[in-house]
Amino acid sequence: MSGRFSGRRAIVTGASRGIGAGVAERLAAEGAAMALVARTVEGHDRLVGSLQETADRLAVYGVPVALVPVDLSDPEARSRVVDTAAERLGGPIDILVNNAAAAMYGDVADLSLKRRRLLFELNVHAPFDLAQAAIPAMRAAGQGWIVNMSSASARSWAGPPFALGSQGATTAAYGASKSALNRMTNGLGAELHGTGIRVNTIEPRAAVLTEGADALVGGKLRADQVETLEQMVEAVVALCDCPADVTGASLVSLDLLEEWGIEVRSLDGTAPDDSTTN
Repeated sequence: MSGRFSGRRAIVTGASRGIGAGVAERLAAEGAAMALVARTVEGHDRLVGSLQETADRLAVYGVPVALVPVDLSDPEARSRVVDTAAERLGGPIDILVNNAAAAMYGDVADLSLKRRRLLFELNVHAPFDLAQAAIPAMRAAGQGWIVNMSSASARSWAGPPFALGSQGATTAAYGASKSALNRMTNGLGAELHGTGIRVNTIEPRAAVLTEGADALVGGKLRADQVETLEQMVEAVVALCDCPADVTGASLVSLDLLEEWGIEVRSLDGTAPDDSTTN
C-alpha cells in the first residue's frame, strides 16, 4: 500500500454500498482512518450492502473504522455526525466525501412538495451541514478536502425539441438539487480559497451501475454509456488530496482522469484495473 492517506481521517456518507463503499475502501486501503455514515447498519430489505459489510471489507487494511449510523434527512441527527466521527477516530476530520443522496424521480407537474423537500434536504442541506461542521477544524489545520457527489442531470436540456433520454423529464427535480449543490460548492470553494480547504463536486461522465442504479436502468444502456465503479472511485479519490488551487469546481470523472493522466486502480489500490475500457 502507498500510505497516501496515512494520518488522515475521512468521512464518507452513503458508505453502505455503491460508490460510497468503494471510495471508503480505497481511502482505507491507502491508509485513511474511516468514518462510515449511512442508515443501514446490518442489512436492507431491498438492496445489498450495509455499514457493517463495508467495515468488514475494510478490516483487512488495519485502519481505524467507525460506524456512524444516521438518517441524514434529519437535521438534528446529522448535526452530530462530524463530532461523533472525530471523537471515534481520535481527531479532527481531514476529508469529507458527501456521497449520500436521495434519487427520486417523477413527472415535474405532479411531484409532491414532500418529495421535493426531501430531495433538497438530503442532496443540498445535508452536505452543507456536514461541511460547515468540518470546516472549523480544517481551517485550524490549514488544509482539508470536501468532495460532493453531483450528476450530469444538473444541466438543463436545450430545446425544443428536447432530447430527454430514457428517463424523460422525471430527473428534473433531482437534477435541480444537484445544480444547487454545484452552485453552493462553487461559492464555498471561492469563499474558502486561500485557507487550504478544497471544495469540489464530481459527477460520472457515464452511468456507474451500482446496486441502486442497476435496479433503475440496468439493461437499458449501451456499453459506451457506462463507466466502472473503479473509474468513478479513482476520480473521487483524486480530489481527496488535490492541490489547493483545485477548488470551487464541478468536475467530470473520466474527463478528470484523462486530463490529469491518472491510472485507474483496483479498489484495494494495489494494481491497475483491467476492467476499464472507456
